[in-house]
Amino acid sequence: MSELTIQPLRRMFKKAGAKRISDKAAEELAKELELRAKDIVIEAKNLAEHSGRRTILRRDIKMARRIRGK
Repeated sequence: MSELTIQPLRRMFKKAGAKRISDKAAEELAKELELRAKDIVIEAKNLAEHSGRRTILRRDIKMARRIRGK
């Protein structure tokens, strides 16, 4: 089961111009976003720990995105 809810993802599809969205399509997008987010979170955690911190900061997320190339 996804951590992300379907309704906000449906709104994203609508904003992109989609007329109709199946639940399966929204669920698939949720899976993909969670996989990418997990990679970024792990990298951000590693960056924070490398800096001697236990708190993940915004800059850790930004750097993790650059490192992951996403």
